[in-house]
Amino acid sequence: MLATTIATVVVSLLNACGGQQDDLQNPGSAWPPTPAVTGHRGASALRPEHTLASYLQAIDDGADIIEPDLVATKDGVLVARHENDISGTTNVAAASAFAARKTTKTIDGVPVNGWFTEDFTLAELKTLRAKERIPANRPANAAFDGQFEIPTLQEVIDLVKKESTARHKVIGIYPETKHPSYFKSIGLPLEKRLVDQLVASGYRGKAAAVFIQSFEVANLKELRGMTDMRIVQLIDNPKNPPAPNGAPRNAPYDFVAAGSARTYADMVTPAGLKDIAAYADVVSPYKEVIIARTAANELGTPTSFVADAKAAGLKVHTWTLRPENPFLPVSLRKPDVASLTQRGDSVAEINAYLKAGIDGFFTDDPAVGRAAVTAFK
Repeated sequence: MLATTIATVVVSLLNACGGQQDDLQNPGSAWPPTPAVTGHRGASALRPEHTLASYLQAIDDGADIIEPDLVATKDGVLVARHENDISGTTNVAAASAFAARKTTKTIDGVPVNGWFTEDFTLAELKTLRAKERIPANRPANAAFDGQFEIPTLQEVIDLVKKESTARHKVIGIYPETKHPSYFKSIGLPLEKRLVDQLVASGYRGKAAAVFIQSFEVANLKELRGMTDMRIVQLIDNPKNPPAPNGAPRNAPYDFVAAGSARTYADMVTPAGLKDIAAYADVVSPYKEVIIARTAANELGTPTSFVADAKAAGLKVHTWTLRPENPFLPVSLRKPDVASLTQRGDSVAEINAYLKAGIDGFFTDDPAVGRAAVTAFK
């Protein structure tokens, strides 16, 4: 009896201080803090994106959540890359052993020429190294080219669990299923692989420190049938022009493939948001859906989107708040407004979105995001 009592007290103390790993993975509905800071592809303003180094930097800099985009390998392993085309984010072009694998594929209606994860086994991908995707904007990141592997989803989960335990802090994971219709069409569907791996790693339904996101709709509905984990409908810029070959970019690709005339513009209406609320917990639009830019490329007046989404029962996140001048409104660019690399007043931009009532945001520099949230509070 005494041993049982002591054990109960120990468990209670561990729960109180956040010491149990399961509690850190499954903190319940009160998580995450509002507004939540998500490290977009890690701390991608400071390290090459979607590397363990980038995710760790994001955690070090105060991110509540880190975001791995997920694609599949030839042998069905989920890995973290923004695209299945790895031409711009790895050294594959310099790897003579894989020269013959360069090819052209149609991805979501757009021809893409490059090297693709689904043509490589995990073992082969592990021989490659990451590089900076936009060195013109982030030349300091290029100093890390060649140092980091392509991580698997499991490696990302393991990092999050390790750092959560070490810091006695809940660190969430925000995986995105990339090109789900395409991967399903080639026999490598992402959805069950993702849910099975999260469940096997100890994440439990509604309580889990997880958001699962997609720009498509059908796969989110499929995911909702598989799990109670939080689902996020991404919304691209409804004002996107067609791709150069005429392929639409202003609608979820599964809508396009099914011949539907619905677009992202339809989805951001009050009626569209009510439809989203039937299967998702959060809606995450491109930032200009919430605060449109003026003709002078300044922040305009907030739209009704946040109020409409919350009236539908949805939380609101947004993407992506980046620190470099080219990504900021003109008046927030400093000191050389024409510089591709200099940083402006990203805190001010984030503050405008916090005032608009968002519940969370993606940032390429979580330290800046954390500073903005601290100042706002």
